Amino acid sequence: MNRFRAAVIGTGFIGPVHVEALRRAGLEVAAIIGSTAEKSRNAAEQLGISSQHTKLSDVLRDSSIDSVHLTTPNRLHFEQAAQVLKARKHLLCEKPLAMDSAESSQLVSMASASGLTAAVAYNIRFYPLCHEAAYRVQSKSFGDFLHVTGSYVQDWLLRPTDFNWRVLAGEGGELRAVADIGTHWLDLIQFIAGHKVVSVCADLRTVHAQRHRPTGGVETFSGTELMPLETKPVDIDTEDCGSVMLQFDNGANGCLWVSQTTAGRKNCLHFEIAGTEEALSWNSEIPNSLWVGHRDRANESLLRDPTLMNSSAAAISNYPGGHNEGFPDTFKQLFRSFYGYIAAGDLSARPSFPTFADGHHEILLCEAILKSHRERCWVDVGNDGN
Repeated sequence: MNRFRAAVIGTGFIGPVHVEALRRAGLEVAAIIGSTAEKSRNAAEQLGISSQHTKLSDVLRDSSIDSVHLTTPNRLHFEQAAQVLKARKHLLCEKPLAMDSAESSQLVSMASASGLTAAVAYNIRFYPLCHEAAYRVQSKSFGDFLHVTGSYVQDWLLRPTDFNWRVLAGEGGELRAVADIGTHWLDLIQFIAGHKVVSVCADLRTVHAQRHRPTGGVETFSGTELMPLETKPVDIDTEDCGSVMLQFDNGANGCLWVSQTTAGRKNCLHFEIAGTEEALSWNSEIPNSLWVGHRDRANESLLRDPTLMNSSAAAISNYPGGHNEGFPDTFKQLFRSFYGYIAAGDLSARPSFPTFADGHHEILLCEAILKSHRERCWVDVGNDGN
């Protein structure tokens, strides 16, 4: 692979994850940029990045930097992504791609016209056994896709004193739990099933109508209990949890439960997808095992092992069986796919990673889910042109 130079924009929880994974994927990290020059310098020092850049504009002017990874708050994605594309740099953006479908549609068009490669960081696709599940669903042994159920649950916003910018609609968008983690599940299931969700019926709930905002900053998944001296009450109108019934383009149906207020669940995505011949089940908290269900013989449990999986799954599994791979590895494999595609230089080839078109479809899903919840009815997902 070519020695690409990448810059990461954003110094919160996910920014350093991108830095680590880029290095593990064999890329050079040229800069990391925070919301202030001080944050940029501190992050660069902590992560061992030798760079004088402190602003996004510095990165965009640097012709030696090939690509940009956006890991900034949601409200900044559209403007920053547009700037990156105009500066002629490849782009990998954290989800959601934008704050609404008008913005994301514009970004899809810009990316398509640019001749650049653009992706959205739906990294969960890159657990090896999720690729294995996608392969099996397309095989004769699975049969026809009938239905799917599952959830994505966390507990980091369980208490009213738990606070993060994501709970504010102005910062993260009108949907929070669904947009933040639910879209990961939706993207994964559509990737595995090979079918798109075309209609939804949602029931969402705000558990804490008011939260207590610390006067200081709060980091996502900081792992520490902060004891602020002062807080101020803030009204909340984004959802903490909810259920969404789904209909797919082949007539299959399903149900998703999303929650950021489930005690004890730190970051748990689960699905069970059923076909006419067998079923598959996977849990992100035990990601190296795939359950395979049968009607007429004993069920199976496939442990992640490159020698036992199909070639697409084995290709993103770098360790032998029994040597677990997890969350950080998914970003490494996503980045290898992204930069491998750039290196190949064939934009007519089908991308092996989530594209801006996928990110746009997820936003159309979110808008349909929010409309369904508010109008208390089934809503068709908007046409994304694909």
